[in-house]
Amino acid sequence: MATLVLTVAGTAIGGPVGGAIGAAIGGAIDREVLFKPAGREGPRLTELAVQTSSYGTQIPKLFGTMRVAGSVIWATDLVEHRSTSGGKGRPSTTSYSYTVSLAVALSGRRLLSVRRIWADGKLLRGASGDFKVRTGFRLHRGEEDQSVDPLIAAAEGAAMAPAHRGIAYAVFEDLELAEYGNRIPSMTFEVIADTGAVTAGDIAASVADGALASEAGTVSLDGFSAQGASVRAVAETLAGAANGWFVPGDAGVMLAHGIGETIELPDEGARDAQGRMGTANHAIAAADSAARMVSLTHYDPARDYQAGVQRASRPGAGTREARLELPAAISPGVARTIAQAALARVDRERERRTLTLGWHALTLLPGGRVKIAGTPGQWRIDRWSLEAMVLRLELLRIAAAPLPVPAGGGRVLSSPDLQIGETVLAAFELPLLEDRLASVPRLAAVAAGTGAGWRSAALMLSTDDGAHGSEAGATPPPGILGTIEVPPGVASAAIADTINHFDVRLANPAMQLSDADAAALDNGANLALAGEELLQFACAEPLGAGRWRLHGLWRGRRGTEYAIGGQNAGDMFVLIDSETLKTIDLASSAIGAQAQVMAQGAGDGAAVTVAVPIDGRSVVPPSPVHPCVQMQSDGALLVEWVRRSRLGWRWIDGVDVTLGEEKERYRVSIAPSDAPARTVETETAAILLDPVDFGAGCAITICQIGSQGLSRPLSIILSDTGEPE
Repeated sequence: MATLVLTVAGTAIGGPVGGAIGAAIGGAIDREVLFKPAGREGPRLTELAVQTSSYGTQIPKLFGTMRVAGSVIWATDLVEHRSTSGGKGRPSTTSYSYTVSLAVALSGRRLLSVRRIWADGKLLRGASGDFKVRTGFRLHRGEEDQSVDPLIAAAEGAAMAPAHRGIAYAVFEDLELAEYGNRIPSMTFEVIADTGAVTAGDIAASVADGALASEAGTVSLDGFSAQGASVRAVAETLAGAANGWFVPGDAGVMLAHGIGETIELPDEGARDAQGRMGTANHAIAAADSAARMVSLTHYDPARDYQAGVQRASRPGAGTREARLELPAAISPGVARTIAQAALARVDRERERRTLTLGWHALTLLPGGRVKIAGTPGQWRIDRWSLEAMVLRLELLRIAAAPLPVPAGGGRVLSSPDLQIGETVLAAFELPLLEDRLASVPRLAAVAAGTGAGWRSAALMLSTDDGAHGSEAGATPPPGILGTIEVPPGVASAAIADTINHFDVRLANPAMQLSDADAAALDNGANLALAGEELLQFACAEPLGAGRWRLHGLWRGRRGTEYAIGGQNAGDMFVLIDSETLKTIDLASSAIGAQAQVMAQGAGDGAAVTVAVPIDGRSVVPPSPVHPCVQMQSDGALLVEWVRRSRLGWRWIDGVDVTLGEEKERYRVSIAPSDAPARTVETETAAILLDPVDFGAGCAITICQIGSQGLSRPLSIILSDTGEPE
């Protein structure tokens, strides 16, 4: 007796592919693809979501558009970057950041491009190709003649650096790790291997290197990762998706599916050489012997390739549930249609027929389609046996292809793809905001982006016109800044300005300003730099498109009354917030020089540069105020003023504030209209001028001498009567 079952069809093709695929044919597809209880060696969904770095890890062949984690095949040690702020009178803080360079293998098949990249679940690269953190990036598409990556060659040596020909891989150069806890994140990639969807049959043929063909019309998959223990495992998985089976032939193995061309067979039986009639039978298994529900797990492209589950169920007896795991990117509707087809197949294949035919039917092959005379429907040959010149065929009923079934994938939990935009930078020397003295000039910088996804930028500082630069660390969280459209005009710094207002346009329409009451203003809320004037605003009125109108102003804060009314349209506007303000201490020798601050974010092609003149306003005392001129009885002129200090701006106890300098000294310049000017110094906030020292039109300027330099001058011009104008 000779018995042929479909697992022997591997003899129709040669080599290891034949041995791998042959065992999958016929009845094996039922056991190995649809409802194998354990031990299946095909690709798993979880394997595509976890980045690996272990030797021996498989590199999948990718088809269509797919999301895959890949394997780290090369990496440098973490590179430490250090920046120090503070010192010179305040605590010194050293910040550390880290970068790494690495290569990640993605596919053992050529890719067209990489679209989005996720790192620790957050978008590292958006759909438009913008990176959310700074990094260099190159994609080697997996060509057979691709060159060695220059970074790997530089690090390992040209003789030790492989080109990884035939392997598609991505290289990151100096990837910033601050967003990921200063460690290499787990990355997944949306890769495009083909220009459109690929059928399950075409994928199977490609994996088998042409030793496997497919009937037309197999299910289309948006993406697929060919990965598993063998070619057989991948082919079985694809056959399950196509609701198909394998048929041996002269040209190799064919993946068949659904209703097709058939041969009609009689149901008359056949006699052997001894005249015995071959037996035939017709059996239908109990309904509860087949699965009542089929669950299919897949990747859903509309949900950023998150795993989705679709279920198909039938009425009637039975409690069994079958689970299918398909590592393919397909829509929920396609997934549910596949599940319905699998359920219909196992239900139809409960019915089995056995035919006995004469030796003339030996040309029939396992897996072929047949019709039985007088019986509706089509059948496929599951087993073929020959004894005493009588051919015995065991047949399974073929289920018709199901109609497409609509289905929903549930709520989308996408990582937001926020555009970074370009970096906007404001840098300036800021008057002291704290009640703590600074002994060196202090530079301040605030940065933000024109897009909602901007997070930070790297800072560089030069104090020699750009000849040399030094790292200044990263910017704090995005600040609020923009430009002045309507200047605030002129007002007094002594009372609230309830008349004027000014309009600003913020760099990003998503930026928000808010109101503040008098108590909040007294505590320093809504402090802003408008041009060179520090002011506060009580009311922020949105005008739309990132424009705001600010009123209820407190002007000339922290000794900046000299800048009131000096603003022009286009001057910078910066909301002063300690959380978004980056301060950099400079050497005392920087006073009188010009600093250059450069910032470069992930979305910038080149660094943004701002030039800042350093005049010492952060370390010198504010100018004296409240001049008083009194003519004495002997004709002398008493000039008095009130000093101010870098400390104690709120004046909460009604007592003179602390001097804040090593000693109290003033430099007074006296310039009569008809005599040469002269300069005197005094240690009191007053000076007595003889009648010969002044006259009509005499100009008097008073500067406080601080530990780090002179204050801005207080100027007095005497009238014809000797009184100040």
